[in-house]
Amino acid sequence: MHELLLLRHAEAMQAAPDGRDSERPLSLRGEQQARAAARWLESRSAAPDALLCSPARRAQMTAEAIAGILKRLPAPQFLPAIYQATPGELLSLLENHAAQAGRVLLIGHNPGLEQLLALLTQGRSSGARGMAPASLAWLELEDEMPEPGHGRLRAFWSP
Repeated sequence: MHELLLLRHAEAMQAAPDGRDSERPLSLRGEQQARAAARWLESRSAAPDALLCSPARRAQMTAEAIAGILKRLPAPQFLPAIYQATPGELLSLLENHAAQAGRVLLIGHNPGLEQLLALLTQGRSSGARGMAPASLAWLELEDEMPEPGHGRLRAFWSP
């Protein structure tokens, strides 16, 4: 992997119909945010070779919005471990599920994503910059696999 796209799911409803956090859908604003993120990726020809996604409903809906605009999108791998993952766990998931891809899109949650961004670019996960819903960080990696402090932020987009 040479490039990593970190996308925090778009804005979700405050509560799911059944009350479970993992089932919270996107809000109407979140649906718009997800499509805007997809258009941003499309305008930069940044389609991924692999897509790893949390199985939480809001992350799935974000992935669906991306797929609706980016026509060349691989089938998502829905990995339960992404939900509430630490930066170290996310690195392990990338190594185990996307090592052969050139560009990977990871759709997940905070604080894990913002901490992973800080870890890869600054070498430590404390002092994370923050990623609002639907924020997207595009990283170039020095090595085949992501290593702490060996990533360069190519672009950061937020709705």
